[in-house]
Amino acid sequence: MTQEVTERVEALLPTLRERAQEAEDLRQIPDESIKALQETGFFRLLQPKQWGGLAADPVVFYDTVRKIASACGSTGWVSGIIGVHNWHLALFSQQAQEEVWGEDTEVRISSSYAPMGAGTVVDGGYIVKGAWNWSSGSEHANWVMVGGPVIKNGKPVDFGSFLIPRTEYRIDDVWNVVGLRGTGSNTVVVEDVFVPTHRFLSMRSMSDLTAPGLEHNTDPVYRMPWGTIHPTTISTPIVGMAYGAYDAHVEHQGKRIRAAYAGEKAKDDPFAKVRIAEAASDIDAAWRQLSGNVADEYALLVAGKEVPFDLRVRARRDQVRATGRAVAAIDRLFESSGATALANGTPLQRFWRDAHAGRVHAANDPERAYVMYGTHEFGLPVADTMV
Repeated sequence: MTQEVTERVEALLPTLRERAQEAEDLRQIPDESIKALQETGFFRLLQPKQWGGLAADPVVFYDTVRKIASACGSTGWVSGIIGVHNWHLALFSQQAQEEVWGEDTEVRISSSYAPMGAGTVVDGGYIVKGAWNWSSGSEHANWVMVGGPVIKNGKPVDFGSFLIPRTEYRIDDVWNVVGLRGTGSNTVVVEDVFVPTHRFLSMRSMSDLTAPGLEHNTDPVYRMPWGTIHPTTISTPIVGMAYGAYDAHVEHQGKRIRAAYAGEKAKDDPFAKVRIAEAASDIDAAWRQLSGNVADEYALLVAGKEVPFDLRVRARRDQVRATGRAVAAIDRLFESSGATALANGTPLQRFWRDAHAGRVHAANDPERAYVMYGTHEFGLPVADTMV
């Protein structure tokens, strides 16, 4: 079944590529593209089986996101984020899952996990208030997950995600940016909304595998570390953009005549060949490390074993490295493409802008991940929770 989904997505790629400029112009993914992805079954890849999902191998999910992003960076970014939320919801209480999927298993969820608000403890739940920026694909979602601390007696006592229906928050249209323009990453505003206890999921319970959803959703994928799943969701589309930029560059160079060099064909330039070889190697290396660590973690879970901390911290190290390699490869290609690649509407400049926009996401902070890895290698305790 997963193969059928991936084949349908691959058949859709030319259409998504044609709509890339439309996504930029709209500043969000066209409704037709979201509908088409829904029809392929893509959003069901990480959805639990009890709700009609496939509980698929996460590498299959990420490989599909990579391919979507190679056609349109913004569409890859949004599809990955919305798609992974079905994995996240699977960890919430069964009651929360029933509220979201009980009547419609095709409901979509957006998010903003940075603590730009909080939930204050009251009887039966929390009063949540805040304004959460950068909720990608929010216009296409029926629910949102917002991150923040739990406040009790004026002090933070927990941290996690609050699940809120579309009727109880508003979206402020503020997404006017240079890259990832088509992601519609607008601001979600929540004003004193009551969220019942069952619609809150503690980050702590995700880390120690006590999340209530694991009682019913027992497939191995739901035991994957959040510190691998979330950052990989951010890096994968950037690697996909690098593949798309590479294809666009090779096509562009194959047709390019270099007037400044007496009409020389770019494809006859030996230095151009060196550049594409270097870029191709770095892009492949980024994907092999990124997907390889996910595959290693998943294989252990399928075998009934736990994911050791050594592997988790390695996955974080290589995740930020994959982003860095992908962006550097795109830079290398872009700087050797000539002035014609600067024109509005050309794919290479779009991939270049989108990749740099994705790079600034907090999950792509390389120094933080590298320090984490080095700290562990020296036998010191790692305090960072994103691992």
